[in-house]
Amino acid sequence: MPGLRTETMTVNMGPQHPSTHGVLRLVLELDGEVVRSLRPTIGYLHTGIEKTAEQKKWQQVVPLVERMDYLAAQSNSLAFVLSVETLLGLEMPQRVKDIRVLITELQRIASHLIWLGTHALEIGAVSMLFYAIRERELIMNINELVAGFRFFPSYFRVGGLREDLPRGFHEAVNAFLDRFPAKIDEFEGLLSKNDIFMRRTQGVGVISADDALAWGLVGPIARGCGVDYDVRKYFPYCGYETYDFDVPTEREGDVYARYRVRMRELRESVKICRQAIARIPPSGAWACDDPRVVPPPKDKVYTEMEALIQHFLIYSQGFTVPAGDAYVPVEGPRGEHGVYIVSDGTNRPWRIKMRAPSLFAIQALPAIVQGGLIADVVAVIGSTDVVMGDCDR
Repeated sequence: MPGLRTETMTVNMGPQHPSTHGVLRLVLELDGEVVRSLRPTIGYLHTGIEKTAEQKKWQQVVPLVERMDYLAAQSNSLAFVLSVETLLGLEMPQRVKDIRVLITELQRIASHLIWLGTHALEIGAVSMLFYAIRERELIMNINELVAGFRFFPSYFRVGGLREDLPRGFHEAVNAFLDRFPAKIDEFEGLLSKNDIFMRRTQGVGVISADDALAWGLVGPIARGCGVDYDVRKYFPYCGYETYDFDVPTEREGDVYARYRVRMRELRESVKICRQAIARIPPSGAWACDDPRVVPPPKDKVYTEMEALIQHFLIYSQGFTVPAGDAYVPVEGPRGEHGVYIVSDGTNRPWRIKMRAPSLFAIQALPAIVQGGLIADVVAVIGSTDVVMGDCDR
């Protein structure tokens, strides 16, 4: 038609939270409502954690890595301590392994609850955020019971745990596990057959299994298009090979499939938690017996000179790690979170590099949303469950 304007429009989305599910800027090229191209701009949350870690003693790195993917703090710290323990040649007592499994599965549930609440909120189901936060608060209470901190407990340490489990831990965990399955039913009853939710998610943001593998996508995104890769099954750690659980997959590869995968993962995490809490005796070993990394008991520090010296050296000088490198992945809430460390034989890391699943998801975002509607962009971002602290580390 003569005189019809046909040029595209460039629009900024973000980096405010109401726009882009995080501190992420998207430069969109729009043809009317249709997305012709998308360019993500990251770095607004940059913290320099990987570089900062080189100036810290090995044990001091734990609080840093917890602040990358801040919704999966204890998955981050688990990957780090496992990589350091690999270079040190440490083997943890079975009780420590089971506690680590339990804590990280509770962390997975807490992370998925934040994803569920915010994802549904952005699509229009406002009340879901309050229901999800309500259940997550119970897990935060368990963190506070264990370590005195709710968001970043720093409970995992190289060589074991910070201290033994407190009184009332088993009762608090069992009370949550007894309550939560009915809440998952409630969430699915609100969303899974909701006409608006289905229209906003089914057939939207489709990605194939081949494309997911080509982009390096892992976790629920890959499992949502039929790729059953799960570090807990393929490269077991902390005794996961002894636990009975399934890896949920869907075939459609759209936003709805990723929703279904994560909801099923909530149930599988509850199953793992029940097995773990049944294995953990109320008292027992909470660290290995290697005096290089684990300080002596306080009663010996107060009565024995050798113990006092060892305590002083660990807390003032730290410990050295044999020269070499190690890469250890764990299955975080967003997929494979790996930590690669290089040691030069001193009491500080020479280099630390993280494999952050959120960064890969951001890289693939332009391909996933191209040709879709601008209204679907936020739904797609929410379905990938990116955490910008993971990207801008």
